[in-house]
Amino acid sequence: MAAPNLRTPLTITGKTSITSSVSTSLTAYLTNGSGSNKVFKINSIFAANKNGSNASTVTVSVYNGSTDVYLGYTISVPADATQVISTKETYFYLEEGWSIRAQAGTASYIDLVISYEEISN
Repeated sequence: MAAPNLRTPLTITGKTSITSSVSTSLTAYLTNGSGSNKVFKINSIFAANKNGSNASTVTVSVYNGSTDVYLGYTISVPADATQVISTKETYFYLEEGWSIRAQAGTASYIDLVISYEEISN
């Protein structure tokens, strides 16, 4: 694994990962594959509850291949509302072999949007 040099990147590509209906089991929604020779700069993560009547919860973690480290754990998302999990002011890097995983408290309620930059050289 060779993470790119952030001082002299060859390419920086803005990307967005969108997920409709986050699963009720902890599932990877953005993965930086092992040996990708890339790093992902995570700019923002939003969880939206699209159910108009009931609140739900969302759990979001960074998984390093063996351990989940939680960015938010069973955060309540009111009906018809969006919860900000991470913003550009609190960006972080997703290394090779790591993933962002999420879990909804109620099936079909939560959508997830992850904005990131894919950096390589």
